[in-house]
Amino acid sequence: MDDRHLLSFSREDMREIGYAVIDSLLDYYDTRDQRRVAPQLDHAALEAILREPLPHEASDWRDVLGQFQQQVLEATNHVDHPRFFGYIPLANNFIGVMADTLAAGHNIFNAVWLQGPGAAQIERLTVDWLRQILRMPAQAGGTFVSGGSVANLSALAVARTIWLDGEMSGAVVYCSDQLHFAISRGLRVLGFADEQLRVLPSDADYRLSLETLRAAVQADRAAGLRPFCVAAIAGATSTGAVDPLDALADYCADEGLWLHVDGAYGAPAILTEPGARALRGLGRVHSLALDAHKWLFQPIECGCVLVRERQWLQQTFAASGAYLKDMEQPGEEKNYGYLGIQLTRQFRALKLWMSFKVFGLDAISEAIAQGFANAELAERLLREAGCWEIVTPAQMAIVTFRYRPPCGDAALADEITHGLVGQLLDDGGAFASGTRLRGRPVMRICANNPRTSEADLRQTVALLGRLAVELHAALKDQR
Repeated sequence: MDDRHLLSFSREDMREIGYAVIDSLLDYYDTRDQRRVAPQLDHAALEAILREPLPHEASDWRDVLGQFQQQVLEATNHVDHPRFFGYIPLANNFIGVMADTLAAGHNIFNAVWLQGPGAAQIERLTVDWLRQILRMPAQAGGTFVSGGSVANLSALAVARTIWLDGEMSGAVVYCSDQLHFAISRGLRVLGFADEQLRVLPSDADYRLSLETLRAAVQADRAAGLRPFCVAAIAGATSTGAVDPLDALADYCADEGLWLHVDGAYGAPAILTEPGARALRGLGRVHSLALDAHKWLFQPIECGCVLVRERQWLQQTFAASGAYLKDMEQPGEEKNYGYLGIQLTRQFRALKLWMSFKVFGLDAISEAIAQGFANAELAERLLREAGCWEIVTPAQMAIVTFRYRPPCGDAALADEITHGLVGQLLDDGGAFASGTRLRGRPVMRICANNPRTSEADLRQTVALLGRLAVELHAALKDQR
């Protein structure tokens, strides 16, 4: 009898499917470094996907897996490739991948204590490990979420509840012009008007200026407004800059302001000597957003929000229904569905817990430190090439730069720098993304992947130089 209406397979079939999936992963890992970083897109084939009719009849799983490999995987940028330097590279690890498989396969529901007490204990333990790493006080706590966007949104929701008691009229949030848009979007979702966010000009090092902040707060108070939150950065996406966290913590304590830090990619750098220096004061914040799928090398999704007093999460998000009363247990942090936005939620903590256990914190710290070394080497190679202007030196695994033509034409330099992202996508040998600083386009290399080698960096800098020369020649001919 065909059991497909039960949505199940025999043990033998499941083993065959599982082995095929694992073999697919191993084949990818074996060949990843030789693959193009960015795919050569077949737009007609991609459009054909959208015309596929809703399937009513069964298909062989082998055909479906093959379709994934051909139509999805081959049309995907490999963000874990050692020559992917765009945005924030997502260099995961195989233990984390297998942990996600276990969590999904066992369908663990980590929201209400009696439905998954083991998972709840692992999440609380792993959050506490992060608390210790980030040097937050013993009473701090947190919860795992999808990523930095939800972590920042959750933290701002806590700030609204605890500091404002939900009353938002006249309240003002302060940040620099380098802060991630997750903050402004999160505030909008929470009901704040756009004018309640003060975006202040960053200083010469692209950091939030304490003097500028102090003046803005004084002016707003004089105007009858209610300054209540400073949103700082622990590793700006564009430059790697870190706001003066220790000084901001002093100021916020004196002024009664909530200090939130977006440390989505940069916070784990506290495990290294240069990172600890840059992040001094991080443990003094009221709330913090962190993405373990960035500089803690986990598969997507693995975000975390931490707050200085763990009960703040429950005070902000606790809600329940009659149908859950039999499942609830008293005590702090037992029902994770009441500590954040989601009720039905994945067991995201498992992959970080298993990675910490299998590799050990020392190995993970060394992997983070490699990102600093990679960026410093990239800066040296760019300087040696002679055709690049370093805009911001290597910091927190990021270096930014722009093309410097022999003629010194600034407009031409901007045009070539801006065009390099498209040239890299077409070439596929490496990828670096662009941004804008002080109104001008720049390129950036984020080199936080520990599997990036010196050869990868040399190849990438050489490729950038060749593409810039080719683009320069093409633009010269057009003129």
